[in-house]
Amino acid sequence: MIHYMTTQGVGDAWVGNELRVVTGAGIPVRLHALNRPQSTYFTAPDIDALNRATNVIYPLSPLRALGAALAAPFRFGPRRAFGALWNALTGPRESARIRLTGLWHYAVACHWAAGLRGEQVDHIHSQWIHSGGTVAMYGAWLLGRPYSFTGHAADLFRNRAALEDKIRRAQFIICISEFHRQFFLDNGARPEQLHIAYCGIDTSHFTPRRRTRAEGEPLHILSSGRLVDKKGFDVLIDACALLRDQNYPFRCTIAGSGPLDSDLRARIAAAGLDDRVSMTGEALKQEDIPAFMSSGDVYCLPCVWAKDNDVDGLPQMLMEAMACGLPAISTRLVGIPDLVIDGETGLLVAPESAEALAEALMRLGEDEPLAQQLASSGHTHVTKSFDIDTCLEPLLRQFRMALESRS
Repeated sequence: MIHYMTTQGVGDAWVGNELRVVTGAGIPVRLHALNRPQSTYFTAPDIDALNRATNVIYPLSPLRALGAALAAPFRFGPRRAFGALWNALTGPRESARIRLTGLWHYAVACHWAAGLRGEQVDHIHSQWIHSGGTVAMYGAWLLGRPYSFTGHAADLFRNRAALEDKIRRAQFIICISEFHRQFFLDNGARPEQLHIAYCGIDTSHFTPRRRTRAEGEPLHILSSGRLVDKKGFDVLIDACALLRDQNYPFRCTIAGSGPLDSDLRARIAAAGLDDRVSMTGEALKQEDIPAFMSSGDVYCLPCVWAKDNDVDGLPQMLMEAMACGLPAISTRLVGIPDLVIDGETGLLVAPESAEALAEALMRLGEDEPLAQQLASSGHTHVTKSFDIDTCLEPLLRQFRMALESRS
């Protein structure tokens, strides 16, 4: 059995998508989460069932966690318990705060691993490698089982925690782009540990249905995602203001919800763009994405490196837009160039450059043959390299090897 640790279970769309493939491949897996998700990006019955079956760790009282830590030498043996505790106390850490948080996560792992003693545990895998990854690493240590992880973005940069130890102890590491592979090598990983498996999508769910824009009709720009800094929606709004100043006909729809909703609406109003830029205020459900994409002419996601050090690793929404037949514009950042190859499968601009973004939008709006060419090649690239049934094969192979080695 593969035990799969997450921060909030299927509250992250990628978890549901990946586990559909893992279970479809006949690999036994049990989903764990630190927190129960407040909402999901699905309406499908199978994801609802997965959500209900998730083993959720929190809320966990400090007394119960402390009791589990004190009992750990008796439950798992002193060598494992004190070895993991010594690592939490003395291993290389990014800050004193990370050290204290890691001690708490050691205690959480003692509680979590105690609940797994009666279950078959062949391997532990963590999706993201910050808080949940710490619990997964120590849980595997206590149980004497191998562990692995997939690293993305915030877990590697903004919320990095004990990364050196996690890389060293991992049996294998899943890299979601060439950027990530090089990042892990630069941080001490061994080449044989690293396997590239893109965070793909189910391309069969999407059909290219790009609309035909009537002559003289405004260019309809689409964007979507959680309303947070790293998505670069403020840059998109500024680019829209530049298009308006040049009397370029357009309208823009931003789909999504999040903490920056009111700030972005205020920015739209301050720029005098209320008649051109609209926000849905609601997150797109996976099943509603094709209809949304079919309403637009171009998809734009100008990701940035946020001030809090958060960043997108490889945005799934970009894949979905390209799978729906829209020409895509994004930025040269992290793993995005693996997906959007500038001038071949889409257009890339420098992060935080509203001027370059406006120019790229106008270029696609005025050159329909180029837009159609990028849309077609982008769709081909996604279906060939980012179809979830294909791109996850390296992960499935490692899971199968882990199960076989235990049996």
